[in-house]
Amino acid sequence: MTAPKLKVASLQAAYGDVQVLWDVTLDVMPGEMVCIIGSNGAGKTTLMRVISALLPAKAGTIQVDGVDLTGATSARMVEAGVAHVPEGRRLFSAMSVRDNLLMGAYLRPDKAGIAEDLEKVYALFPRLAERQRQDAGTLSGGEQQMCAVGRGLMARPSLLLIDELSLGLAPRMVELLADGLRRINKEGVAVLLVEQDVMNALELADRAFVVDRGRVTLSGRAAELADDPAIQDAYMGGLA
Repeated sequence: MTAPKLKVASLQAAYGDVQVLWDVTLDVMPGEMVCIIGSNGAGKTTLMRVISALLPAKAGTIQVDGVDLTGATSARMVEAGVAHVPEGRRLFSAMSVRDNLLMGAYLRPDKAGIAEDLEKVYALFPRLAERQRQDAGTLSGGEQQMCAVGRGLMARPSLLLIDELSLGLAPRMVELLADGLRRINKEGVAVLLVEQDVMNALELADRAFVVDRGRVTLSGRAAELADDPAIQDAYMGGLA
C-alpha cells in the first residue's frame, strides 16, 4: 500500500497560552490535491505553519513519506520535499522577480537543475518571464502570487503547501493560478491548499478537510462536500 506523502496525526499547536489546534489529523497522498476550508480564525494558517516547521507542534506527529519529521527544522522540511507558499506571499519587494525565484532554491547545489527549473517556472507563468528583472514589489497582486508559487517550485518540492491562493485577486488571475496549479499537480507534485474561496477550492481538489475552531469537523471527496447542503449554507451562501 502506498504511504501518504503527508500524514498529520493528533496535531496540537498554540501561541503561548492560547491553543489554536486540537488533535488535527489529515493526510495527503502522492500526487493528490487536498484543500482545507474553514472560516477566518479556524486555524488553517496555523496548521500550515506547523506542517512547514515555522511553528512548533505542541503535541502530535508529522510524517513525510513515512518519515517522522515532528520537531524538524524548516530547512529539513524543505530538504524532505515540502515547500510552503505563505499567506500574503512574503516576497522580497526590492529584489527582482528572478532573484525572488532563486531564493526558493537556496538549499540546492545543482546549478544546472536550478536553471532548468527557472525556465519551467517561466513556462508555467509567462508573465514572470516578461517581468523577471522588475522589482517584485511593483507587480500586481496576481503576479506576486505567481512569483510566490514559482519560488516554492524552485525548491523542487514533492509537496507544495499553499496558503490562500486567490485572496484579493481578480477572477481572471485566479483562473490563471488555478490552471497553473492543475499543471503542477498533473506533473506529480502533491498540493495541500488553504483557500477562502470554498467553491474554487472544492473544484480544484480531490479531497477536502473542514477545520472549525482548530478541529477537523468533516472530511471527504471534494465533489461530495461541494454538494453537501451544510457546506453550502456555511461557506457558499446557500447555493442549493
